[in-house]
Amino acid sequence: MTLLAAVDLGLKAWAGTALADGQSVDLGLIQLRLAFNPGVAFSLGADLPAGVVLGVTGLIVVALAVFAWRATRTVTLPARLALAAVLAGAVANLVDRAADGVVTDYLHSGWFPTFNLADVFITAGAAALVLVSLTGSDRAED
Repeated sequence: MTLLAAVDLGLKAWAGTALADGQSVDLGLIQLRLAFNPGVAFSLGADLPAGVVLGVTGLIVVALAVFAWRATRTVTLPARLALAAVLAGAVANLVDRAADGVVTDYLHSGWFPTFNLADVFITAGAAALVLVSLTGSDRAED
């Protein structure tokens, strides 16, 4: 989990420097382009005070961490990995937001809002959790 969060935070730091002058890097299906999001997913809550967004997301991350900690005793490895991905993305975005009230985004597709690797971790982890739950393979055998 820590490694995933560190990779995202490192990329955010790089993007903040390398793309600061409005530059973009075309990688084919996706571009690297700097953007800042004061809200949460899809800029929801962008008009709220930064402290409110930080506080609410902080509480959600703590609740998620407690849930993940308790769940690791009873769920399978795929479910644990999925929880770790979600938590890593949430922590990385929270740490980024704590610095200045915004989350640094740097992945732009042209047809979808600009996002970051932490968002990918959260989305992929959540999708994996749904998948393991639907297949019934989320609980470890006793």
